[in-house]
Amino acid sequence: MSQSADISVKRSALPANLIFVIIIGIFAISSSSVFIRYAQGEGVPSLLIGAARLTIAAMLLTPFVLHRYRVHLQRLTLLDWLLALTSGLFLALHFATWVSSLEYTTVLISTVVVTTSPIWVALLEFVFLRTRLSRPVALGLAIAITGGLVIGFSGGTDIDKAGNNHLLGGALSLAGAVSVAIYFVVGRKLRAKMPVIPYIWLVYGCAGILMLMVVGVNNIPLVGYNTPAYVWLLAVAVLPQLIGHSSLNYAIGYLPATVVSIITQTEPIGSAILALLLFSEIPTIVQLLGSAIILGGVTLATVAPQRAASTQ
Repeated sequence: MSQSADISVKRSALPANLIFVIIIGIFAISSSSVFIRYAQGEGVPSLLIGAARLTIAAMLLTPFVLHRYRVHLQRLTLLDWLLALTSGLFLALHFATWVSSLEYTTVLISTVVVTTSPIWVALLEFVFLRTRLSRPVALGLAIAITGGLVIGFSGGTDIDKAGNNHLLGGALSLAGAVSVAIYFVVGRKLRAKMPVIPYIWLVYGCAGILMLMVVGVNNIPLVGYNTPAYVWLLAVAVLPQLIGHSSLNYAIGYLPATVVSIITQTEPIGSAILALLLFSEIPTIVQLLGSAIILGGVTLATVAPQRAASTQ
């Protein structure tokens, strides 16, 4: 059987609802930065936002998982639990850094930088899975770094309601991109063995517990905030986390991690539009240019290798 025939077989095996699930997921995760910014505006610390997001999502899933997927959990090996803990650790690190980045920079810069994860996924797969690091990936990395430097040395927004330390915000968002790339690569191994619901419950739960430990160490109070604060925490747990990230985790069971990461490149567009409408965050021309350069580099690094593989 030829390679082109293999590709067609794989495509025909994809679930009929996969595209719909991905579209819903992108719309959901695009609302994440908006809910986070509202929660921060109510005085909720960034670490608590990340911890609440993961913990509430896991708690909402717990009754269903324990009732329907108990057998799957009982079949987990020690290695599976270590993979879940490792994946959860990097997911927790992702939210700790990325949510914090929104204190220092705009929604546009934060989301554009964090969605460079496909490049880091490709590099991780090259290092740990021995996949070939193609020339487009290396060139895309250089282009994305150039765009990051452009943003890092840019001025504030025309109407800047975010913090003014765009370099620090970009660095935190970059750390979030690298950590979520590790989460994707590690999670793919465990996801291949489990249905999506118990998988996300397990990883979200591990990440939430780890973040709650960090919240406790930093003496961050869990109560005492006003009602809107808890509403935004619930919203960020349900829409972008349960619906958004769960949709991507569903997709990663059928598609390579690199392909799923490519899909997330549409998130900054939706997030930037919402930030413009709700927060009046108007980016400067330089920031738009830097963002376009980054997205161009990421697209080159991910789309070109996929096209090359499909024509071989």
